[in-house]
Amino acid sequence: MNYSETLQWMFQQLPMYQKQGKTAFKKDLTNSLALSKHLGQPQEKFKSIHVGGTNGKGSVSHILAAILQANNYKVGLYTSPHLKDFRERIKVNGKEVSQDFVVNFIADNKLFLEKQKLSFFEMSVGMAFDYFAQQKVDIAIIEVGLGGRLDSTNIIQPILSIITNIGLDHIQLLGDSLQKIAVEKAGIIKENTPVIIGETQKETKDVFEETAKNRQASIIFADKENEKTYTSDLKGNYQQKNIQTAVAAVKVLKDLGWKLAEIKTLAALKQVKQLTGFKGRWHILQKAPKIIADTAHNAEGLQYVLRQLQEEEFEQLHLVFGVVNDKNLDTILPMLPKKGLYYFCCPNIPRGKPVKELQAEAAKANLKGDVFNTVSEALNEARANADKKDLIFVGGSTFTVAEII
Repeated sequence: MNYSETLQWMFQQLPMYQKQGKTAFKKDLTNSLALSKHLGQPQEKFKSIHVGGTNGKGSVSHILAAILQANNYKVGLYTSPHLKDFRERIKVNGKEVSQDFVVNFIADNKLFLEKQKLSFFEMSVGMAFDYFAQQKVDIAIIEVGLGGRLDSTNIIQPILSIITNIGLDHIQLLGDSLQKIAVEKAGIIKENTPVIIGETQKETKDVFEETAKNRQASIIFADKENEKTYTSDLKGNYQQKNIQTAVAAVKVLKDLGWKLAEIKTLAALKQVKQLTGFKGRWHILQKAPKIIADTAHNAEGLQYVLRQLQEEEFEQLHLVFGVVNDKNLDTILPMLPKKGLYYFCCPNIPRGKPVKELQAEAAKANLKGDVFNTVSEALNEARANADKKDLIFVGGSTFTVAEII
């Protein structure tokens, strides 16, 4: 199989959460452990940092990778989902894994993958660990896919764990309260391994402190340690929380013996995108009319994005908006601006919410707009209608943004 055929096999034959939803979610680590054993335990051949949380874990992962790269370390970075190409998930010093490696990994292990019935995510994680081991990285930043305790990445023994925050997302899988979700996220806290919590939340603080105590893990709440504002190429105001979390991680890493110069760290914050290829967060596509895309897709994430939208100067706000069908729209739609002009669309994945259903739900929240068959059609119509002083926002889902970046 060539690269395209290999991806087709991965995407269609095996369960993939971003396309299918909860039917692809597996509630144990049996397959991940089996694949790791089959590959010779690659995750034991490099140091790692584990990053989980509801919002911001991708940003924190990329910020940390940039800082470590700028300090002359060879850094693996595993994140999900991807926006345009599967290879975005697996990088070393900002360079995506080669097509040949992806093709050869699947070809070499296909019989095992089929026999074990591994999911798309399980095999992707195994591929990343194998690649990082072969590349002899100094350290790898590993982003949790979903949850924490039962996530396929949770077979690593990191030198540091990070949990950014807790929000009501994926409640059908992780629990219907912040406390229940926190228990799942806290599953990445390891024995005698420091953990950083990005945001102090009264509903979850006790969960993290109790778990850390039981596992004899030192715990730091980043927002209590540092409220400094940093200069960065990541322009969303919400990124300051993520930067503060990453800076707290730098302090812990220094205590663990990693050489991280402050001047290089501060320089890295100004070139996260360049060093890591990060995109999709407060991504400015053009300036007249201004078009901003952001992958925030739950109430907690959207509240920061919408707050920053209110700070923008514009005459009319146009919103190209599409979601997946397992989102709790009751918490999202009431937050959206009533005076905006909406262009409802459906991201091109099986989990995409039918656009007529989205329009009907939005109408209940007094949000009015037309429906479009594709994200591109919706954006083109918004462009046609917008004056130069207007603002177009594209969001609602990672997959909505992915189609126009």
